[in-house]
Amino acid sequence: MGVQQYDGIGEAFEGFKALPLTQYGEVPSFLGLVGDVRGASVLDLACGTGFYSREFKRRGASDVLGVDISGEMIAAARGIERRDPLGVRYDVGDVAELALLDRRFDIALAVQCLNYARDIAEMERMCRNIHRNLVPGGQFFLLGQKPDYAFDCASLETYGFRCEPLPGDVETGTRVRITALVEPEPITIVSAAPRREVYEDCLRAAGFGDIEWVPLRVSEAGLREFGEDFWADLVAHPPLEMLRCRA
Repeated sequence: MGVQQYDGIGEAFEGFKALPLTQYGEVPSFLGLVGDVRGASVLDLACGTGFYSREFKRRGASDVLGVDISGEMIAAARGIERRDPLGVRYDVGDVAELALLDRRFDIALAVQCLNYARDIAEMERMCRNIHRNLVPGGQFFLLGQKPDYAFDCASLETYGFRCEPLPGDVETGTRVRITALVEPEPITIVSAAPRREVYEDCLRAAGFGDIEWVPLRVSEAGLREFGEDFWADLVAHPPLEMLRCRA
């Protein structure tokens, strides 16, 4: 569940951000959760093509480093940086093997990151590596599959995604196949939906505290664009959830 499937996606990953769930749910919710980053240093783990890295640099972060296990994703992120320079740095790296970096960061981000841990020991190692690269009291924000999502939302495709459980659970939780209904053809990714206690136990073992789960919200722009009825299934069965904690 890792580098190979993302190497084949590259800059097409940017198309995810235009899908209704992402554009009007994930992105405004996650940006709102992280809040004011002016003057802060930000470590964006599993940064993909750098969407959040760029967004937080535009919002005033003093230093942003994006790290991703996929060389193709980092190549795409660097290509975007060359075309539209913001001063974001990018490196290829595996969060499970992340060394002590050249500085400690005020904020770390992990959007669809820890759910790729192959087992509980690897997730705990990822959390420890993140913790040691944060300043004392630094904040860690993550977003992933809702741990207790029941896969019972018949209309999730309305919001741009297909989400299906797969047979053969992994140690951390349920195996999941996510299909993004982007053009010119859908993109499918396999990951996991770790159990809530797995996240919390690994974070606490790594030294994090003040752990708080935060639900996704539909933005006012999304409500204006489509109306409340359009979002009813998503609100009743949210497939994603966020979490914040402190080092």
